[in-house]
Amino acid sequence: MRNRDKVRYQLFLEPKLAERLEEMAAKPGVARSDILVAALDAWLTRQGRHELDDRFGGRLDRMSLQLGRLSRDVQVLLESLSLFVHQHYCLTAQLPEPDAAARAIGRDRFDRFIEQIGRQMAAGPKPLAQPSEVAR
Repeated sequence: MRNRDKVRYQLFLEPKLAERLEEMAAKPGVARSDILVAALDAWLTRQGRHELDDRFGGRLDRMSLQLGRLSRDVQVLLESLSLFVHQHYCLTAQLPEPDAAARAIGRDRFDRFIEQIGRQMAAGPKPLAQPSEVAR
């Protein structure tokens, strides 16, 4: 690009900064204006981007995924606890003595409990089930 196609600016530099510019421009084939143009372009480009996004974007994405998994796990625990409490207090009768038949009934109820949790978790996230919804 020719000089007449460019806009001329006059600027004032601190003595230390001017000294550093002169050191960089002392190399053959390097002009002070080229150095200043490159530095200004880099600074303006950096100002247009979000520096924090560049630094922490990947970490925040990973943390977001971890929080999503944690939320899913907490939902499983809450759903399990909700169903357990409902079944324990509303659906099971008190057994006088735990014998073999009572243990078999307990295992069967527990298996149904686990199946029901599996069905509800497969249906996707939802608010905690109301007791009237559980007793289907």
